[in-house]
Amino acid sequence: MLKRRILINLIVRNVANNRAAFSTSSIMHSKYYSNIEKAIEDVKDGSTILIGGFGLSGIPENLISSLKKKGSKELTCISNNVGLDDFGIGLLLKEKQIKRMIASYVGENKEFANQFLNGNIELEFVPQGTLAERIRAGGAGIPAFFTPTGYKTLMHEGGAPVKYDQNGNVVIKSSPKETRTIDGINNVLEYAIKADFAFVKAFKADKLGNLQFRKSTANFNSPMAMAARTTIVEAEHITDYLEPEEIHLPAIFVNRIVKGEKYEKRIEKIKLAEGPSSKPLSSEEQVRIRIAKRAAQEFENGMFVNLGIGIPVLASNYINKDIDVYLHSENGVLGMGPYPETREQCDADLINAAKETITVIKGASYFPSDLSFAIVRGGHLDITMLGGMQVSQKGDLANWMIPKKLIKGPGGAFDLVSSVSTKVVVCMSITVRKESLKF
Repeated sequence: MLKRRILINLIVRNVANNRAAFSTSSIMHSKYYSNIEKAIEDVKDGSTILIGGFGLSGIPENLISSLKKKGSKELTCISNNVGLDDFGIGLLLKEKQIKRMIASYVGENKEFANQFLNGNIELEFVPQGTLAERIRAGGAGIPAFFTPTGYKTLMHEGGAPVKYDQNGNVVIKSSPKETRTIDGINNVLEYAIKADFAFVKAFKADKLGNLQFRKSTANFNSPMAMAARTTIVEAEHITDYLEPEEIHLPAIFVNRIVKGEKYEKRIEKIKLAEGPSSKPLSSEEQVRIRIAKRAAQEFENGMFVNLGIGIPVLASNYINKDIDVYLHSENGVLGMGPYPETREQCDADLINAAKETITVIKGASYFPSDLSFAIVRGGHLDITMLGGMQVSQKGDLANWMIPKKLIKGPGGAFDLVSSVSTKVVVCMSITVRKESLKF
């Protein structure tokens, strides 16, 4: 009887092991594609695609190039940025493959601006943190959520231009959003984003689909991988298995994996640390430095601080050397250091929210964009410093659009000013024509 039980146990164990081996082998075989064209063959006209990356950092270069070659049209693309005229999503724009763009910031792409202002493409602007959370919610099965971001702006009340005609008239406007007051704070309702496909860039992947990101490239890649019916990943390196502690995103969210063969990894803005200069400063530069020095006096030891583009970043040069201040960048970095000293130190996988090359200090960390804006909206920052186009004496801030002329986008500023527990400082110089002054 004992021998019979042992024999039965051995048979059951062998069957279980064979099933496990077969299951793992099947998954590895079904997810790994040696041909990138085959991996995207079912991307049809009219598809909705999430495209990872921040600026040009961490973008799925090979998948974008293959989609351009495939020629799918009438696409709805969701990405934080729209690339440059000749790189990234800009390649799809140039071929007129995109019908509608959902983005946070489009400021560097002239081709996109021309198409939008001439009525050739639709645009839905979404604050950066709201975009990250809408995508995260889509992947988490949360249909909608309330957020204070954008309350009492065009993002809430409606009327933002979505599409112009060829004569510059707005033919589609954004719709007003439902509001609700919760715990005394006014909020707007935002709906989750889900897509047909997600194009994601990873540093390493194993053939099961587990992913590892490098430095600041988790950005939108991580939440986007969760929010699509079919997630397609291109990786710089593919191995049979990643160790559990190496994995940043588990395989359950990944459907297809391809090896990225060629990477330009273009750096959008190479920014180096400036040494002392004998060149005299202009009066404008002197004003900017004076404002930056005054802004730096707001910093106290141990503070967590977010610095916007322009004068706010300049303020980091004047932090008191006797205190420690930890700088946050909304693309997923906490503990930013100075700009690199040489071009050789520049890293395409390590940028700030202005798409500039940076370094980090000891104790720094990297994380995805949805977690970055949990830091922002959750009130975990002590100070945020922003630039702007205009500011009123009440503190109303304009910094993202001039209708029919300039379309930059809200970026992360809407979220940064929405937290009631974070101190907001606006740093800007003021230029006023004498004839416009009224006394």
